[in-house]
Amino acid sequence: MTLRVRVALLVALLVAVGLGAGGYVWNVRQSQAQTRAAAPVVGQGGDLASFRGTPHLVFRSTALGNEYGRVAVVPLDAPAGPRAFTPAACERVYATAEDAICLSAERGIVTRYRAQLLAADWSPVRDLPLTGLPSRARLSRDGSLAATTTFVFGDSYADPGQFSTRTLVTRTDGEVVGDIEKFALTIEGRAVTAADKNLWGVTFADDDRFYATAASGGKTWLVEGSLSRRTVKALRRDVECPSLSPDRTRVAFKKRGDLPPGRWRLAVHDLRTGTETVSSEQRSVDDQVEWLDDSTLIYGLPRTDTNGAATSDVWQVPADGSGPPRVLVPDAWSPAVVR
Repeated sequence: MTLRVRVALLVALLVAVGLGAGGYVWNVRQSQAQTRAAAPVVGQGGDLASFRGTPHLVFRSTALGNEYGRVAVVPLDAPAGPRAFTPAACERVYATAEDAICLSAERGIVTRYRAQLLAADWSPVRDLPLTGLPSRARLSRDGSLAATTTFVFGDSYADPGQFSTRTLVTRTDGEVVGDIEKFALTIEGRAVTAADKNLWGVTFADDDRFYATAASGGKTWLVEGSLSRRTVKALRRDVECPSLSPDRTRVAFKKRGDLPPGRWRLAVHDLRTGTETVSSEQRSVDDQVEWLDDSTLIYGLPRTDTNGAATSDVWQVPADGSGPPRVLVPDAWSPAVVR
C-alpha cells in the first residue's frame, strides 16, 4: 500500500469519525430540544431585583424547558412559587447577598468547564482558577472567599481511594490563597503526607477558619483548617461534604457508615459536644447540604420518575432527626440561602 493510499484512508477515517461524532451530538441536542419543548413551563414571575432585596433562595433550575440549567431566585417565604431567572447558566451555584460563584459547562465533542465570580446583578466579575471537572462550590458568608472542588481524574466519591480532587481557595478580589491539599494535615496527632491524600467540600467559618473533608487510605475525616497557618486537623472520622450551621455550632454532612459504596446518610455533628444526630432522610444523598435555618437542612436529590430526564428537586428535613423529608423547591438543584 502506497503512502498516498494510506494518507487517503486515514483522512477518510477521520472524516467518518468526525461525521459520526457530529451526528451523535446533533441527535442528542434534537432529543433534548423535543423533550424540553414538551415539558410543562415552570412558574415565572416577580422582579429579580426585588427578590434579591429580601431573604431568598438561589438555585439551578432543572425544570425541563428553555430555562433548564439557568440560575433562578425565589423568596424564602414562597420557595415553591414563581421563580425569577437570572442570565447565568450553571452546573453548580452558590450565592451571598454580595456575589455568586458559578461552575458552568460548555458541552460539545469536548466539554469545557469554567468557574466565574458573578456580581450582585449576575454579571461576570472574573474567572476563578479551575483545574478539572467541577464538583463543589462555596462562598464565605461575607462573600470575600470562594472555594471550588474539582475532580482531577475519576468521576465519583464512591471510593475515596480511586479519585483525586483539587480544592482551591481564592479571595474574590482575585488573590489565590492556595490548594488546601498542600496544607499540613494532622490526623490523630500524626502528620499525613500519603500520596492518596485528598481534601474537598469546604465550608467557611470566618475569613480564616474553615471545615472540609480529608481522605486517605479509604477513610474520610471532618477537618478544621486555618488559611493563615495553612494547616488542617482532623476532628472525627466518616464525614464528607460538611456544611456549617448559621449559628456555627454544628456541621451537617453525609456519612457512609455501614452502607455500600456510593451511598450515604445525612447526619449532624455538634461541635461543642461531639454528639451525632442522624437525619430521618433514608435515601442516599450525594450533595453538600445547605442550612435553611438553624433547624432545617436542604439538599438536592435527582428525581427517579423522569424517564431518563436529568431533573431534580430540593428537599428539606429537620436537623434534629425528627419529622419526614419534604420537597422545598421542585425542579431545582444546588440551593443557597441568602439573607
